[in-house]
Amino acid sequence: MKKLVFIFITLCMFSCGDYIDKPKNLIEPAVMAEILADLAVADQAVSLYPNKNLEAGTRFVLKTHKVKPDDFVASFKYYVIKDKMKDIAEDAQKIVVEKDPKADKYIKDKLKKTENTPFLVR
Repeated sequence: MKKLVFIFITLCMFSCGDYIDKPKNLIEPAVMAEILADLAVADQAVSLYPNKNLEAGTRFVLKTHKVKPDDFVASFKYYVIKDKMKDIAEDAQKIVVEKDPKADKYIKDKLKKTENTPFLVR
């Protein structure tokens, strides 16, 4: 019985690991924030011109930052699983506000409207 408990404890100790391995070409958090800010601006442009292609805007943003789509997706997954995406998104929001100060008022109005709404419903 002692051997069984020892094996179980040993297995538990070695099974605790990362959910995801660090990607080879991990994008730095600062660059990731810049990319997300540019993607948000590109997304707004598409909402103003609904007949345009969102995918072309996304490709342009990634090409501007010299990032491959696969690297972006792998980095995005990594940061989400490591629970770092919230900080990166906040940095991206600051970048958007720096580029367009009018966006700050829009963001604050949106936050007031969704203040009492549960986070996952927003």
